[in-house]
Amino acid sequence: MKLHIKRFLLIVNLQTLLISGLAVISTAICIHFKYEAEFPLTLVATSIIFPIVFSIGGAYKRREAALKEYAAIKGYLRAIYFVSRDWIDAPKPENVTKMNNIIYDFFSNFKIMFTSPKSDLIENEKRVYDSFSDFSLYIKHELRGEGLSAGECSRTNQYLQKMMISFESIKHIYQYRTPRTLRAFSSLFIKVLPIVYGPYFAFKAEEMSWGLEFVIPILLTMILVSLENIQEHLENPFDQIGEDDIKFNVDKFIERLNHKSTDND
Repeated sequence: MKLHIKRFLLIVNLQTLLISGLAVISTAICIHFKYEAEFPLTLVATSIIFPIVFSIGGAYKRREAALKEYAAIKGYLRAIYFVSRDWIDAPKPENVTKMNNIIYDFFSNFKIMFTSPKSDLIENEKRVYDSFSDFSLYIKHELRGEGLSAGECSRTNQYLQKMMISFESIKHIYQYRTPRTLRAFSSLFIKVLPIVYGPYFAFKAEEMSWGLEFVIPILLTMILVSLENIQEHLENPFDQIGEDDIKFNVDKFIERLNHKSTDND
């Protein structure tokens, strides 16, 4: 129950109540002064519904692209770890532990970077690339030092290269948003139209029983503002606020990473 309430409050917030209140006041004033007009509802679809649905679609595609690259990074991390643990006949325990620590540091820095404000991007990005450097040096010294062939080292380095490409793709999704002017346009009309449409709601009130004339402005406002809130939560899939955000669980990943299959599994 608490989860459903939490999800509801993510899309119905103080802005919803404020604009709904203003729309109701506008409708009440128009009813009182008999100020009525039959406005076309196509204006709502053109100025709000189409832009906001387009933005939601764009934000969703960005989230899906980020998830795809995030999955690739986790896969490459596992591959590099398995190289250090399984591709060598008798790997040194301290070297396997060192790789484990490098992966933990990288994943921690990765999480901090994408869950922090963009103002900290430069500093956080340096830490992530320091971790990439640690991977590269590990391949050069520890893996080669333990006898891993040049071809296998080269293949491991390709995992690292692909991981950096995926990281850059996620970074660009983090940096750039869906068109800001389009979002500003729809946001303006979401706040204005429910109030401006007071004469239309007053016109429709003649067809309704007493008290129901305020249902339409409230419902219209809730629908429009909720769509805007959904788009805002999808816009940044890394901020750990919305229900659809990408979750980073470093400890769980490391725990699964250290699991090794046995004959009894």
